[in-house]
Amino acid sequence: MNNRMLGLGIAVPAESVRQSDALEMTSELVCEKEAQKRFLRVLFSHSGVEKRHTVLPWQIGYEWKQSPSGGHEQRGPSTGERMQMYEAHASKLAVDAARNAVAEQQIDPQRITHLVTVSCTGFSSPGIPESLCDALELRPTVQRVQVGFMGCHGAINGLRVARALTAEDPRAVVLLVAVEVCSIHYRMHWDAEAVKGNALFADGAAAVLLAASDQPQEGWTLRGTGSCCIPNSRDEMSWTIGDHGFEMKLTSQVPVLIEHHLRDWMAAWLDQFGYSIRDIAGWAIHPGGPRILEAAQTALELEREQCRYSHDVLREYGNMSSPTVLFLLSRIRQDVRGPVVLLGFGPGLTAEAAMFDWTHTSPQ
Repeated sequence: MNNRMLGLGIAVPAESVRQSDALEMTSELVCEKEAQKRFLRVLFSHSGVEKRHTVLPWQIGYEWKQSPSGGHEQRGPSTGERMQMYEAHASKLAVDAARNAVAEQQIDPQRITHLVTVSCTGFSSPGIPESLCDALELRPTVQRVQVGFMGCHGAINGLRVARALTAEDPRAVVLLVAVEVCSIHYRMHWDAEAVKGNALFADGAAAVLLAASDQPQEGWTLRGTGSCCIPNSRDEMSWTIGDHGFEMKLTSQVPVLIEHHLRDWMAAWLDQFGYSIRDIAGWAIHPGGPRILEAAQTALELEREQCRYSHDVLREYGNMSSPTVLFLLSRIRQDVRGPVVLLGFGPGLTAEAAMFDWTHTSPQ
């Protein structure tokens, strides 16, 4: 059973911030020593990011510092207050992306049988699924699955679920929506690991429609997914819930581990499809940060040009966590007609991959 892609849509908030402005605010609000400011200048200048979109006014940190609740030992809003921000903004982004996916080929939303939502930056119930059902006027019998708290590779986990649903039901049309509002977890205090997020993370949403198909049709199909937990890496990347937002830990060992372990697993996984690393026409490597991206390039022996989409999206949008690989796919599919690999990394340390391939049909 094939999993044909019927549409793909992306969405970002209207508000954006340039990296120079984000650096100035972070330095003023977070740094206590001149050495910390020097560290931030290097961190931000080497981030690969020029601009990011955010659901919040980019100066929000100044407001948090001055607000009564911003006291909290100057750590900003409580997690409960940040979840209120999530509920206020995440659904709109998700709906915008879903509408764009549906509009691409004018798919009737009444055809959608399953809804898979992906998010790791907040919790709200009924929340995003209900908002999507209402806004798109989906049928009340739509079956819903939530993939939560999986981090930057979450959309790939969602694709795995969607593929399984289409395999189980040949009539299935699955709408997958990944949405993150990372900006609500802005760090208000110094932490050499956690503050890296202030230089990288951004907000966005992406949606993809997949349908079961037992007949070859020209277009993109989801061939499969893969997963690998990198050994001896459990403490190198984590995503936990603190009293003042969700807290990301990302150590300097993450790129080292990726560089050492990625190639062997990727070569073995691709071999299942009859491909080698050099056969892949497009690489959608999640730009978790410049060092992670460079480590993947080195491990796979790729030229920078082969990863230009990742560098471009990082520069223009920052790291939006789970939707980012779908932003990459949205661009790559315009330029190539061949196998495309989506690759992301998350807590564990876990590598997740998905392959889309272009199906050609012979003229009659």
